[in-house]
Amino acid sequence: MLVVDDEAPARDELAWLLTADPRVRLVRTVDDGAEALRALDAEAFDAVFCDVRMPGLDGLDLARVLGRFAAPPQVVFVTAHEGHAVDAFDLRATDYLLKPVRPDRLAEAVRRVVETIRAARQAPGGAATTTARRGSAGVAGSAGVNGPAGVNGPAGLGGPVGGPVTGPVSGPAHAVAAGGRADDGTATAEDETFPVELGGVTRFVHRSEVRYAVAQGDYVRLHTAGGGHLVRVSLSTLEERWAAAGFVRIHRSTLVALAHVDELRMDDGHCTIRLGDRVLPVSRRHTRALRDRLIRAASLTRAPGRST
Repeated sequence: MLVVDDEAPARDELAWLLTADPRVRLVRTVDDGAEALRALDAEAFDAVFCDVRMPGLDGLDLARVLGRFAAPPQVVFVTAHEGHAVDAFDLRATDYLLKPVRPDRLAEAVRRVVETIRAARQAPGGAATTTARRGSAGVAGSAGVNGPAGVNGPAGLGGPVGGPVTGPVSGPAHAVAAGGRADDGTATAEDETFPVELGGVTRFVHRSEVRYAVAQGDYVRLHTAGGGHLVRVSLSTLEERWAAAGFVRIHRSTLVALAHVDELRMDDGHCTIRLGDRVLPVSRRHTRALRDRLIRAASLTRAPGRST
């Protein structure tokens, strides 16, 4: 793990908390974005825990740079300011923690990092991506060319916290969030997380939890089993980004997850679908395409069990 914070007390406390987690193999610390980039050029990290407001290259700008990497590390923002959660969503942050950091919330952030790494390895091509890089500094069990999972790479267990970054130059750590499945049954690349602010509390909603989404002006309300969550993103953006995960448009203002559709009903030429106890109208324009997708998905699901 790489901790980036210009305030030494906060940086040292976060590094100490991370080191106490048995899932974390090694922690490095730097005090600004430029030093973070130099560290990432010299050593691979599974995740970057960074403050938002820092002199020079701030945390958001750092995340934008990391997003251009061929295999970017995960980013967890750690800040005293709630107002950057929407920006964090836009940058696909793994988590967003508020200072002072609670140990239980930090433990949850580490869990998300670990789960993302595990899911990436299980995805098609994930193992190749993992073994292509050197052993990374971060989560215990990260596989590298120097040995099997759990064997220390260039920066192994017991290395100094906050020590100088040394070792051979290697590419940055890969990080692909995983979760959803397309309607052909294949795993999709990533399960996005949306930070949703309500009453001073930031809750994270995973795409795999979303049953359907409804446009509301410049926002979209994501509907899950637990209720609705308003996020600032366009429905068109979600439609494009989530197509591979089995989300389709059924109306100019509605996007649904095919995996959650329980029933399609035709009545006097009008089409509706049922998701649990919720019934949604389907526009004539989208009816045929939706029906074809649902039938194709159902046939693919049954295919392995067919007799020959």
